Amino acid sequence: MKITESTFSKNIFYCWHPVAYSSEIKDQPYATILLEQPVVVWRSSDGNTHAMKDVCIHRGTALSLGWVKDDCLVCPYHAWKFDKSGDCVHIPQAPDTPIPEKAKTPVYHCQEKFGLVWVALKTPKYDLPEIPEFDDSNFKFVFTGPFDWNSDASRQVENFTDFGHFPWVHPGLLGEPERPEVPNCKVDIRDAVLHYTVVRPESVNSDEFPIFANEVTDDPVRKSKYQLHLPYTIVLRVGWGGREKIMNLFASQPISKNKCRGFCLVGRNYNLEAPDKLFKDFENVIFGQDKRIVESQRPEQVPFDFTEELHLKFDVVAMTYRRAMKKEDLDY
Repeated sequence: MKITESTFSKNIFYCWHPVAYSSEIKDQPYATILLEQPVVVWRSSDGNTHAMKDVCIHRGTALSLGWVKDDCLVCPYHAWKFDKSGDCVHIPQAPDTPIPEKAKTPVYHCQEKFGLVWVALKTPKYDLPEIPEFDDSNFKFVFTGPFDWNSDASRQVENFTDFGHFPWVHPGLLGEPERPEVPNCKVDIRDAVLHYTVVRPESVNSDEFPIFANEVTDDPVRKSKYQLHLPYTIVLRVGWGGREKIMNLFASQPISKNKCRGFCLVGRNYNLEAPDKLFKDFENVIFGQDKRIVESQRPEQVPFDFTEELHLKFDVVAMTYRRAMKKEDLDY
């Protein structure tokens, strides 16, 4: 499907979006969909990743079905070879014929950061977040997911801005029905990034998932410091007043207007001997609980027209997110 600015908002193409974990890009081409555009990601001999349109100009074959040879992507149908710039450099059926200028495939911006592969279909206007903890030897990181939802990426991300659902959707894990109040929250916007901090009630560690560093009290709380990088990336730092901290990176891949894939990275500087599976299982439970709710929302996309839904004071982060998305021309 050809992407046009009438299909999606203009600036959404100028953003970095996650498309894979770095570990998924090995010696074979990797196929994915970004903003309804077929994309192939592959790794050259120098270890760098590259992203192209997953279509051969010759007969429209998916290049991702092919292979990598001589630092080129080879089409599986007729073995045409495309180099890192997207130019066809070899046509085996006509080796002595000049290669037509049209024999190329579009190349996209691609980089690896935080153990993820990011792609932008056009020159990106916004930077990826800075996460010094990722290079801090005191932190251990676990990759969780990916989380495939039948919803728009905006719904998946906005769920992170909603503090009122924790007691009901995640009771005993992230909140308690006996403590449903949502504290006041101020949102500061700088360079297309929403900054907000919340001190809110939480649950004590459960026997199944003893992953938090909070003390056992009658009313445990956590301090959560968020950075929401428009359009679909969140950095969350959680603390309990001491040196122990959890850092989460969440980013949603907009596959289409009603499909997305969430990537989640969890880091901690305590309880390093705990098995990775504990954190993976916890995120699977939390995202599974959220998925059931969010996939039921209608419309599948966040309605950026405020009149379409009802908003109260405790929805301030979601409301600010919607305003910021509209201002940056990222809503659709």
